[in-house]
Amino acid sequence: MRKFGVFAATVFICQLLAGVYGILHDQVTYSISPEYFTKFKYIQFGFGPSDFGGHRQTVAVIGFLATWWTGTFIGLGLGLTGLIFGDFRIMRKSISKAVFLVFCTAALAGLLGFLYGKYYLATTGVNWWIPDDTIDRKNFIVVGSIHNSSYLGGLVGLMAGIVYLIRQKIKSI
Repeated sequence: MRKFGVFAATVFICQLLAGVYGILHDQVTYSISPEYFTKFKYIQFGFGPSDFGGHRQTVAVIGFLATWWTGTFIGLGLGLTGLIFGDFRIMRKSISKAVFLVFCTAALAGLLGFLYGKYYLATTGVNWWIPDDTIDRKNFIVVGSIHNSSYLGGLVGLMAGIVYLIRQKIKSI
């Protein structure tokens, strides 16, 4: 029964962490390209700049809504894999390290997305939809690259976390 508690807590904590990650992530990317939000994300989510008290607050809500659900998949993947451990304490400790690995991987991927966007995509161009009235197209592209890379980093991190848990179990045999 305690292992189920660790599993359930893993899903909930990953959802919460993913949402907080999204809030912080979008605060940084809003600083790089406000237009990415005002001309794309606001429309995508159906929000206006004053819906939550101002741009930064609205961006925070968008950040949470855009990422909390990824925590569901991360939590389910790590939580289910964590059930391979016989003891709930070892399960909890191993999953905690795997969660840290996932979020570090996502953050690193976002950083790499920044570099790729800034030094390659912004100069070569992209075939993504960019609003015609975008003034700072380069930073719009950079932020799009960061966002895409962060999602990919979450997926890669999840796979790395699952591999980590399996390796921890094998080492304990």
